[in-house]
Amino acid sequence: MSQKGSKGSIQDLFGKLVRKQIFIPIAALFFLLLFNLIFDPGFFVITLGTNSAGDPVLSGNLITVINMGSELAILAIGMTFVTAASGGQDISVGAAIAIAGSTLLRVLCGTNTRPAVGELRTSILVAFIISCLVAMAFGAFNGMLVAIFKIQPMVATLILYTAGRSIAAWINNNELPIISDPEFGYFGGFIPGIPVPTPVFIAVACMIVAGLVLKFTNLGLYSQAVGINESSSRLNGLNPVFIKWLTFVILGLCVAVAALIKVSRLSSINYSVIAKDIEMDAILAVALGGNALSGGKFNLWASIVGAYVIQLLTTTLFKYEVPSDALPAYKAVVVIILVVFSAPTVREKIGNLKKKTVKREVA
Repeated sequence: MSQKGSKGSIQDLFGKLVRKQIFIPIAALFFLLLFNLIFDPGFFVITLGTNSAGDPVLSGNLITVINMGSELAILAIGMTFVTAASGGQDISVGAAIAIAGSTLLRVLCGTNTRPAVGELRTSILVAFIISCLVAMAFGAFNGMLVAIFKIQPMVATLILYTAGRSIAAWINNNELPIISDPEFGYFGGFIPGIPVPTPVFIAVACMIVAGLVLKFTNLGLYSQAVGINESSSRLNGLNPVFIKWLTFVILGLCVAVAALIKVSRLSSINYSVIAKDIEMDAILAVALGGNALSGGKFNLWASIVGAYVIQLLTTTLFKYEVPSDALPAYKAVVVIILVVFSAPTVREKIGNLKKKTVKREVA
């Protein structure tokens, strides 16, 4: 093969790779890792130590990324479905996490906000199931406003965004329950004998379930069809109202799982701080994944990679001692650049520019 032909095949391969939707979040992930490798190779150091209970645990910046990014990845799954079907985003997931977490603690503690070890009112599984039902109910409420009453998603979810944390505080009479049972801390920490954080396993389990849903059901196809053209999907026998409503219920389930992890980390809750601004990170993860925020075709795995890119960016900024109050500004600048480059129009223009360059070289 000639050198020119070999060069052309490499350019064709690169062009195909660039056109893949998942290319942008993977490229962003690679860029951030490369940045840390150049300026601080110690960023990649992972150590095996012990926690206060004497159990082996892994620690390091990369462990922090996959650990703290777990909740965001789980939320990105539900947010992707909502975005695809409704053409809008749910800005109430942070408040919904507060409600689900408060419900979980209320069921476990009852009226005793400081239960001793072995004095929980019910099992963690039962409390989690009730928390899931409550979160899904609020998701159904948001879905009803969007699907039935045709309210724009951000406006519809603004209601829960505004009132959610007050509802969460009301559930526990504005008290802050604390659970001292070590088993409850396993979900947000470490299972004895396993050095990898438990949230990583929970996130992987959610990804597997989401993958199975996409593979063995038509939910992904139906969500895309409704998001692209609601009228056409109705003419083809779909029920756009139910599909939109269902995606919000699924997001509610994702919220409950994220709430379990969040509350378990501290064995308590702070209604005004828990999951603060996480809805913005979830939306950015979907956008960074190259998914159109106006609905339609989506790539779930790109959103998940986008979630870990957001967490890697956050961890990197903390590593370089960026003030916490300035953190959103730095993240906004970087994410805007990444999202602009992931926009279909920008990628199309870059592709056309490369084609013109190749034609000139051939000529």
